[in-house]
Amino acid sequence: MRRSVTEPLHHLLEKYARLVVRIGVNVQPGQEVVITALPEQADTARAIMAEAYRVGASRVSIDYQDPYVLRQAVLDGPEEMLGVAPDHQLQRVRAWHESKPAVVNLTGNPFPGLMEGLDPSRLARSQPMEVIQEVAPLMLNATIAWTVVGAPTQGWAESMGLADVAELWEAVAHAMRLDEADPEAVWRAHIAKLKRREQILNAHAFDRVRYQGPGTDVTIGLMPGSVWRGGSGANEDGVEFVPNLPTEEVFISPDWRRAEGVVRTTAPFNLMGTIVEDLELELRDGEIVGAKAAHGEAQVQAQFEHIPRARYLGEVAIVDSDSRVADTGLVFKDMLYDENVGSHIAWGMGFAFSHEGAMEKSPQERIESGLNQSGTHVDIVVGSPEVQIDGIHADGSVVPVTRGDEFVLTD
Repeated sequence: MRRSVTEPLHHLLEKYARLVVRIGVNVQPGQEVVITALPEQADTARAIMAEAYRVGASRVSIDYQDPYVLRQAVLDGPEEMLGVAPDHQLQRVRAWHESKPAVVNLTGNPFPGLMEGLDPSRLARSQPMEVIQEVAPLMLNATIAWTVVGAPTQGWAESMGLADVAELWEAVAHAMRLDEADPEAVWRAHIAKLKRREQILNAHAFDRVRYQGPGTDVTIGLMPGSVWRGGSGANEDGVEFVPNLPTEEVFISPDWRRAEGVVRTTAPFNLMGTIVEDLELELRDGEIVGAKAAHGEAQVQAQFEHIPRARYLGEVAIVDSDSRVADTGLVFKDMLYDENVGSHIAWGMGFAFSHEGAMEKSPQERIESGLNQSGTHVDIVVGSPEVQIDGIHADGSVVPVTRGDEFVLTD
């Protein structure tokens, strides 16, 4: 159960920013910092900016984006301009190869229903694919240190059915371990625990994993040379960072050619501004060949139809009942938080850092080796106390990984 947080908001923001800057992106003296945010998230962005300067950042910029601009483009913009990014935006991202900023992306949608009712195909085509194609290698190849963190707003709180933004901050503080006496020390211990699970899974070198429970029975193949990851990573300069705050998972990128069975989501998720509920997928020979949902099905189908290789998996992840996010008892309606409620899979982009030698390969070579490459990455929670996960060796022997939402795998 989460503890009540009674300290003033400005003190909580300072603690939050300290954790993001020192643990999340681990800002180095003289480093540039880039924060992406919505205007409604300005308080959180400014707190992170101030802390970044306090630890010695050379320059901090906040890139504010307004989702109403995207909405209007989908409604009335010319077809040929959907998803086309201005040159200055592309040039700025390309410059990151040299400047190597620490990048903080704020999440938590203040307008969860803003994209409801829009043409799903136009909405899918409006995604800035050129920008995504420039940014993705920088992040997934660990060229830069980066993190994604939530920024509580009134709109986000209302979408969750909470009384006000203060109640949301209380939940976020618990999920982020800010209610501990020394959050940084607690986070270091938590990262060490995830690293230990990573080591145990890698030592088993499973050929495939199976998720089995109500509405879900899927077996997903893994590639030789694939490695489980969890907690923190390091950029190419050796600086440790935590890509997601909070994080409760250990994960791996599977062989996109090897997935068979059905899955049913156990938590809703936000996709292009629409909440998708009760999604069911059928997979055959690695491909998602069937999809239906109680709500948001059109948005899911639009992803599969308009984004190349979205029908193949890019991630398999394990989350157990130790999750601080799950401990809140809330549905956050935000992928960063809701993926940490339980074990999950993701369609779309696979992680090059999760497969030995993939960092040096071209995107096509990665695909040929079994690592999916795509312009999207969508996590869907399929785990629950009723869903068990098994690791399966090449000889067919089965080893329990989770039982009753507990990580039970040992050396």
